[in-house]
Amino acid sequence: MESVRFLLRDRDDKYSHAFDAVFQGDDLHIIKSAPQAPRVNAHCERVIGTLRRELLDHILIIGEAHARQVLTTYEHPYN
Repeated sequence: MESVRFLLRDRDDKYSHAFDAVFQGDDLHIIKSAPQAPRVNAHCERVIGTLRRELLDHILIIGEAHARQVLTTYEHPYN
């Protein structure tokens, strides 16, 4: 997973410094969601669910390049 550089997480107290340290040890930059946007995870989960139902349930993804091409094609009409 060399292409993974960021971990997006919310500001829940269940995430301790030890949790962050595990990912920072793998050179991942941890990004916390904005405190002014408590429902941002719900929006992200909605988009991911839509992508899964409308794309991944109907298309067999062959690799990362193919996944990027499919997502780029879907991005324009979805927005």
